[in-house]
This record gives sequence, C-alpha cells and structure tokens, in this order.
Amino acid sequence: MLKPYVLRNQKDFSALYNKGSSVGERYLVLLYRKNGLSYNRRAFLASKKVGKSVERNRARRLLKESHRGLEESLKIGYDLLFIARNTINDRNYADVKKSMEAAIKKANLRKQNL
Repeated sequence: MLKPYVLRNQKDFSALYNKGSSVGERYLVLLYRKNGLSYNRRAFLASKKVGKSVERNRARRLLKESHRGLEESLKIGYDLLFIARNTINDRNYADVKKSMEAAIKKANLRKQNL
C-alpha cells in the first residue's frame, strides 16, 4: 500500500518546479507549494552532484531524519521537496537540521503557535 504523504507523480513534481516557490540554504534547497489537501506531501532528492550512491543515500537519510524532527511544527496542506546540495557531505544531523529549520522559517511554513 502506498503512503499518501509521499510525492510520486511526475505532474506533481512538474507543478512544484514550475509554479512552486523555493528557498535556498547552506545544505539544502526547499521547493514548496500549496496542495489543497489536509496533509503535507514530501520528497527528498540528492542528485549525482552530491556524490556517489553512498553519499547520496546518506544525504537523503539526513534530510529525512531532520524533517522527522520538524514535522509537527509545519503548516498543513503543502507539497515539500527537499533537495540536498553537495555541501551536505561530511555534515552531521545537527547542521542539516539547523539548515532545514532556517529554510522552513524563510518559507514561512511554521505553525503560528510555535
């Protein structure tokens, strides 16, 4: 069974790239767009510019874990695409989480009561 909160369709990615907004940070880029749903959908990417498969997989794991810690503080109803930059190599979880927090704050995606 497919998880509903994961971005999969090409048309959703195309809409994000074409009509979405973006925020850049030191270790990642965040693309976001309202989706009209009652939940957030997300995806994590690391291109070949990040490195070989080991580095790309580690970058995605860092992004996923950082997002997991911040998930409760996000506004609802957005498509989120986190793209790792090649500067993410040799960084730890705390650095990536701090960068992700800054990107979310810049994009104004935090819930107001936090």
